[in-house]
Amino acid sequence: MSKKWIVLGTVVAVVLAFVAGVAVFTNRSNQEVKQAARANSDALVRPHSPVFGNPAAKTTIVEFVDPSCETCRAFHPIVKRMVSASFGQVRLVMRYAPLHQGSDKAVKILEAARLQGKYWEVLERALATQSQWAAHDRPQPEMIWNLISDMGLDMAKARADANGPAIDQLLRQDIADMQTLKVDRTPGFFVNGTPLRDFGEAQLRALVEQELKKAGAP
Repeated sequence: MSKKWIVLGTVVAVVLAFVAGVAVFTNRSNQEVKQAARANSDALVRPHSPVFGNPAAKTTIVEFVDPSCETCRAFHPIVKRMVSASFGQVRLVMRYAPLHQGSDKAVKILEAARLQGKYWEVLERALATQSQWAAHDRPQPEMIWNLISDMGLDMAKARADANGPAIDQLLRQDIADMQTLKVDRTPGFFVNGTPLRDFGEAQLRALVEQELKKAGAP
């Protein structure tokens, strides 16, 4: 056998071993997330978690979101439409996974707005203006205050609340739950406790439909 074919065979073997290793690691990672969700179901939804849709819906999408995440911004209207089109059968529960620098401050602003009944409006404004304040090399989450100054908030109260202990504790709880559930990317979805590991819109829709059928939806 020529040296050329020996080298080629070695390269192919290395590539195949790498692919096999990735598959094993991914499967192991998926299993770990599933096991974590089953063993820690109370970590999925907390009393403080914002809810969109019918609070009594039998099918729950839990989304761990990072306000600085571009994919979270892209998926937000998709998930809201999914909930709105479900005729009250699906609800969305928001949790936080502030994986990017500065995202914790953005979360605190969102929660301060929620105390004044402006959560969803402020979340959508923050996502729509994400490119202005969330540059990953130089994030400026404090800019959000100016970007939402026309939304009817008591800004002095909101700033005080954002820096208060209640919101800080809420955020710490979400981060702890994120770690417990092994959420390592955003958006991180669970549907009735089942994690979405093969990410994509079609995959999320399929998982929601699967859980709706289990719940007896027509």
